[in-house]
Amino acid sequence: MTFEDLAARVTRLVDGELAGFAVRGRGDRLLLEDFARLRVRRPRPITVNFSGGLTGICYSVTRSDGDYSVLFMPTAGYFSLCVDSVFGPLDIGVHGPALGCFASV
Repeated sequence: MTFEDLAARVTRLVDGELAGFAVRGRGDRLLLEDFARLRVRRPRPITVNFSGGLTGICYSVTRSDGDYSVLFMPTAGYFSLCVDSVFGPLDIGVHGPALGCFASV
């Protein structure tokens, strides 16, 4: 799969998740606003650090808020919350839907 194919796949997954999200109150609206503000226009590959000194290529979903960002893990097929570090994003084991990862902090 090419970079463009993966970027388009990530965009489709996030768009589908947003379309199916049921807004039940003010908190949900604020979550969507914050997510939209930090969401990247086009997902790009980025090297992510994993425990044990491993690295992998993931795709950006949100820009960093100064501490965290949401990335898509193509080998796993789900999203990950990563903490910013001087060595780049670090996977912290929070995985699942993009909005769920984003809302966890």
